[in-house]
Amino acid sequence: MNIESIRKYCLLKKGISEGFPFDDVTLVFKVMGKMFALINIDKMESINLKCEPDVALELRASFPEIVLLGWHMNKKHWNTIKLDDSTDKEFIFKWIDHSYDEVVKTLSKKLLEEFRKL
Repeated sequence: MNIESIRKYCLLKKGISEGFPFDDVTLVFKVMGKMFALINIDKMESINLKCEPDVALELRASFPEIVLLGWHMNKKHWNTIKLDDSTDKEFIFKWIDHSYDEVVKTLSKKLLEEFRKL
């Protein structure tokens, strides 16, 4: 898995922006200004994704070798998923979708209206 495949996948979604708000190596994807994915582009070891809390627990229990507590994030709502040869691309994309959906459903009414107009 490489950064360009993740980047292209994320940028296909509605209301997306990308940037480096924290440093020069942490690429952050946002939907309507709200973070849903973070990845260190230098190391490409993992991706942080938002997750519904109960699903996050299940995911960590089912895949303990690749799904960890969110690194530097709220452990209840974020997972860190390893990006190595054992991690399937479709698995990553599924959880990117979940993260995106989790953020969209928490948008304010104003942002949700703007989002729907895109």
